[in-house]
Amino acid sequence: MRILLTGSSGWLGRFLAPRLRAAGHRVTGLDVAPGAHTDMIGTVADRALIDLVFAERGIEAVIHGGALHKPDIVRYPNQAFVDVNLSGTLNLLEAAVAAGASRFVFTSTTSLMISTAIREGRGDAAVWIDETLASLEPRNIYGVTKLAAEQVCRLIHAEHGLPIMILRTSRFFPEDDDTHLILSGENMKANELLHRRLTVEDAAEAHLVALERAPEIGFGTFIISAPTPFVPGDVAALKIDAPGVIARYFPDAAALYARRGWHLPQSIDRVYDAGLAERVLGFRCKTDFTALLAAMRDGAELPVAHVADYISPKERSASVAN
Repeated sequence: MRILLTGSSGWLGRFLAPRLRAAGHRVTGLDVAPGAHTDMIGTVADRALIDLVFAERGIEAVIHGGALHKPDIVRYPNQAFVDVNLSGTLNLLEAAVAAGASRFVFTSTTSLMISTAIREGRGDAAVWIDETLASLEPRNIYGVTKLAAEQVCRLIHAEHGLPIMILRTSRFFPEDDDTHLILSGENMKANELLHRRLTVEDAAEAHLVALERAPEIGFGTFIISAPTPFVPGDVAALKIDAPGVIARYFPDAAALYARRGWHLPQSIDRVYDAGLAERVLGFRCKTDFTALLAAMRDGAELPVAHVADYISPKERSASVAN
């Protein structure tokens, strides 16, 4: 297929584009910043450019991974999020319909499911999060615009029948978390594999599976995250004694962590359940907390990428320009 991949210079794009090409697809990469997998420079908010790309490249399918993200909140005004995340998504959807595209995959985020109350860890138990969670009250402009974009996807599918897969990916960014600085970046990412993270390789693979399954499924919204070892009955204990719960599933985890000077989470406030993606989409992340501990036991390279000084290509480009 001739595929338009937005966000092709970003962290996901650099892993996804080669996989798409290896699968035999002809990929046109679109990004605001140059990159190894980017063919055209520009923003999805530019409708004339989007129409030009579809016309010149004969686009048959779209994977829309480009967006302004949570760290961008301190760098860009709210209107920029509306222009890129919402209007840009509408531009792509309408262009796809006009071109008779066969499928559309939208990279969304689990962040839009996290209210201020969940973010602050209120309540006596961890929140079990699956696709039935309601009502959704995103806590920032990033989540608000991604949720609105999901609703536009739903509307376009209903009105035009365009097969659309929405992937609510959990965390896979490589840099340090800008809000949690107590633990080292690697330690934090390892902990998050228990309940709110996946590898970028698994994120890329999920998009390939969604691309193939879209016409058959028609429309779907899926949480994409490493499979959690926990069950809903653990939520109360996870909030007050996460190490005790973890020890029941992984008896040697504390010792393995101690060898590295790492710390297990003392409390877990949310758990993402990716079971629907496994049952309906047919996708399950290959890397989970079990795989992480196996690598620690064997002295092998850890399966979670950590690049503490990672800077997104658009910010590097802006820095050079200035």
